Amino acid sequence: MAMDTNLQVGDNLTDNFRGYAALLRKIKQRVLIAQQRVIYAANEEMLRMYWDIGGMLQESQITDGWGKKTLQRLSIDLKNDYSDIKGFSVRNMQCMIQFFNEYNQELTMVRSDDSLIAQPVVAQLDLYNFTLPVKHLAWAHNLILLQQVKDIRARYWYMVQSITSHWSKRYLQEAIKLDDYHKHGALANNFTKTLPAPEANDVKSMLKDPYIFDMLTFTNQYNERDVEIGLVNHVEKFLVEMGAGFAFMGRQYHIEVSDDDYYIDILMYNTFLHRYLVIELKDTEFMPEYIGKLNFYCSAVDDILCREGDHRTIGLLLCKTKDRIKAEYALRDIQKPIGISDYELGQSLPKDFRGSLPTIEEIEKELESDSR
Repeated sequence: MAMDTNLQVGDNLTDNFRGYAALLRKIKQRVLIAQQRVIYAANEEMLRMYWDIGGMLQESQITDGWGKKTLQRLSIDLKNDYSDIKGFSVRNMQCMIQFFNEYNQELTMVRSDDSLIAQPVVAQLDLYNFTLPVKHLAWAHNLILLQQVKDIRARYWYMVQSITSHWSKRYLQEAIKLDDYHKHGALANNFTKTLPAPEANDVKSMLKDPYIFDMLTFTNQYNERDVEIGLVNHVEKFLVEMGAGFAFMGRQYHIEVSDDDYYIDILMYNTFLHRYLVIELKDTEFMPEYIGKLNFYCSAVDDILCREGDHRTIGLLLCKTKDRIKAEYALRDIQKPIGISDYELGQSLPKDFRGSLPTIEEIEKELESDSR
């Protein structure tokens, strides 16, 4: 009887041990969620504090009519009283005033101005039928957007991209410089004819034109195979350029149709949209005959690889250049959803794509250097 009891205890210990790794993983995930919530809450509170301080400064400046010397004095006193809190430079406090004047107290919308009030109500709703995620962005990101992107729809787009794709400050600056907002979704495509409206919009927002593969620089002649190999060698940066949610499935991905072998240049899968993306690379300008092969690959992937829950495969043809009229003619009667985009090599995007954001001290140094 004692032996049976010992065996039962031993079995229990074994069962507990087998479930230990899963239990530990769940606890660590919960701790990580709590840590992230603390970070987000602290960031939101800091932004609200900056907005409040900006309001105090604005009101006092209007009432008492003081100038920059008062800000200099405030900066010294606040730094002395709160040595462990950064962000009280003269330039940063000027940015707080600008921040206050730009957004409402909830940090969800720009303040109404005379030009907006003068517009019909319908026009106002059309302009501002979305909520700006100001409080979900770091101070550095907000300053860049506040000062460099005046169009509110464009600012909203950059905000969403920064959050969903974890853009660093430097990446955001370069995206604005390259005017990604107007380039995004501008590729030639037949999505509105081949996909339901919601899906067509999602796919359009997923793709862009052109793609910038700055990690690839060729001094001599190159072909599409060189580009393929280069992208695979720099797959992390390649995925950053493709956007959020993409997983790399393979290069020269093998499929078999009617006992014949075919090789897809690059195959990807978007985990957000639950669909494959077939990429064909060409080292020439667009030619209409390229579409037929890509259409064939999309059909094959739909039949061979797609599982329950997967949506229709998307084809993306990347060429050096394209004539848009030729591209639209080539796509007109194609039943598979396909987009045609240009790609560029050797562009000087920043090398540092770290997700970590600059400290308040680094932001203040840049602000001070900009004001000189």
